[in-house]
Amino acid sequence: MRDYASTTYVSAMQGIEAFGPMLRQEAIRRNLGQAGKTVLLMDGALGLEKMGQLNFPGATQIVDFWHAADHAGKVVEALLGSKDHPLYQQQRSRFVRRLLGNGVENLIEETRQQCAGTAKAQTVEAELNYFVHNAARMKYRTFRRQGLFIGSGVVEAGCKTVIGSRCKQSGMFWGKPGAENVLALRCLSASRRLDASGKTA
Repeated sequence: MRDYASTTYVSAMQGIEAFGPMLRQEAIRRNLGQAGKTVLLMDGALGLEKMGQLNFPGATQIVDFWHAADHAGKVVEALLGSKDHPLYQQQRSRFVRRLLGNGVENLIEETRQQCAGTAKAQTVEAELNYFVHNAARMKYRTFRRQGLFIGSGVVEAGCKTVIGSRCKQSGMFWGKPGAENVLALRCLSASRRLDASGKTA
């Protein structure tokens, strides 16, 4: 279960090479050294795996289930040729259910067999690469049995409420230095680290 009062935020308008150490520094501030288990919940984008290995060696990495479900739809679309195909919803739902049951490797193999020798094989394989690369981070049944989160909704919500609501609304124009400064303050505030005088706690 999530402890709502425990959520803290960091932000950076920099590459992942700079963000990884910032994230580690925040984790250390929050007593990373005393944690019995460290989990990184990510969207499966290239580079995040390496960032996690460098900054959180030994951590359990999990690809957000909803990103995986979205990519399942892309595989099925490539396989059937269109989202409008009458079997699209049925096959996507089946794919997603089997993902939840630790079936990612079997799904990859079955999908390859389905399109073998067809004109769409290359397109399907390109979409399957997301699952091939992240298979070890998609053991959702195992993760849930360990009591771990498999969805990154808290992170997505933070991006919208802490970042997007201050920088992305209509009429908002920011230079990089100004945006970085105001977002640093918003992260401190949302993390409850500003005392009454405005200094960090």
